[in-house]
This record gives sequence, structure tokens and C-alpha cells, in this order.
Amino acid sequence: MNDSQVNAPQVNDSQVSDTSTKAPLGTEPLGDLCIRTLAMPADTNANGDIFGGWLLSQMDIGGGVFASKVAKSRTVTVAIEAMNFRKPVYVGDLVSVHANLVKIGRTSITVHLEAWVLRRREQQSILVTDGNFIYVSIDDQGHPQTIRPDATPIQT
Repeated sequence: MNDSQVNAPQVNDSQVSDTSTKAPLGTEPLGDLCIRTLAMPADTNANGDIFGGWLLSQMDIGGGVFASKVAKSRTVTVAIEAMNFRKPVYVGDLVSVHANLVKIGRTSITVHLEAWVLRRREQQSILVTDGNFIYVSIDDQGHPQTIRPDATPIQT
């Protein structure tokens, strides 16, 4: 089976410089909400901002939930590409991770993830980070398994 494009984000050159890996810089989150959490003081780096690794892990958790839903199986992260840390995240920000399916391969799923924050006393969400995460469907023994193209995603 060849990889097929599924719901790839549509962009043009006026929105981003590299249209192959970045979502449009809109004002609203795109895709399925996968996880929402509050950035806490324990998640800060030496500068007092939220540590990028913490945000990356939240995105990976949300993307894993989405990929498992699509594959109808366990999935594991095999690659992260095109990460864009656009704005800092602060203590007290409400962080939401949204997922868009980019493509399904024989055993892999590429997901575009966006992390948005809602800052205290603000009404508009802000895109802070986005990137493409690649997950592989695995069986109960941890071996890659084929993703059935006719599989209906699990509804959450």
C-alpha cells in the first residue's frame, strides 16, 4: 500500500515559508482537541518560562491519543520533525493540543500537532508550538503492524 494524503493542512506562501511542514498561522486552533492542561510552576525552566520539553511531551501525549484513535491500536512515537517553538508558554497558561491527520502509511501515521495557549485575562488563543509527529501502529508484542485502511477511527 502506498502512503496517501489525508486531510493535509492547506497553506499558501503568504502564510508560511515552508508549506510542506507548517500549518497556516490562523487565529483559531485546527483539528481535534487531544489534550488540555494548565502550565504549572513545576514545569518551568531556569528563566521562569515553561520548559520546552514539557510542552513537547504534552504534544506527544495528545498526538499519541489521536494516532491510537486513528489506527485503532497501540502506537509509539518514532519521529518528530519540523518543530516550531513560536512563542513562550507561561505559568498559568491553559495549554490545548490539537491534531490533524497528515497521512497514513502502511504502519505509520503522520500527525500535525498544534499547541495553543489561553493566557490569563485574555480572550484569544495563541499558537505557541507546532510540528509533525510520526507514530507507528504496534501489536501486543510491540511489533509494527499494518493499519487497516477500512478501519473506522475510534470516537472520543
